[in-house]
Amino acid sequence: MPRATILGLISDTHGLLRPEALRALQGADYIVHAGDIGSPEILDALSTIAPVTAIRGNIDTQPWAAAIPETVTADLAGVRIHVVHNVHDLAIDVRAARIRLVVSGHSHKPGLRTENGVVYVNPGSAGRRRFRLPVTVATLVLSGPLEPVFHDLENRESATLKV
Repeated sequence: MPRATILGLISDTHGLLRPEALRALQGADYIVHAGDIGSPEILDALSTIAPVTAIRGNIDTQPWAAAIPETVTADLAGVRIHVVHNVHDLAIDVRAARIRLVVSGHSHKPGLRTENGVVYVNPGSAGRRRFRLPVTVATLVLSGPLEPVFHDLENRESATLKV
């Protein structure tokens, strides 16, 4: 039986890629970075783990980021995914586009909701701490129900986080 495909989700690194984020994403078959990357070295480092699909966030305004798209729609392991930095900027009809998973960032707050059969995931911020929000990434098995696991990068006693 083939192994299930694992998707790593990361956002809002703002130029800081913590070793804990790299460890949490080990074993991922694909990685999605939902914007506010901060530097091209972040994508280089992530690509040593797995192929990376990334979008630009509102801070990614330097020349190196010009070739990175603002949104991406992709099919991974039979799951149609749409990536947008700020979910409030979602400009497509996800149901008509047959999207099963929307990945976003921007708020720095990990989040999960399902609406009309579409799963919306914000992996939170993996960069510098903002306010009192946790520092997180997420992983997701792309088979069966889409149920992400959120990884708290600063709390070793509780590697997973409920949202």
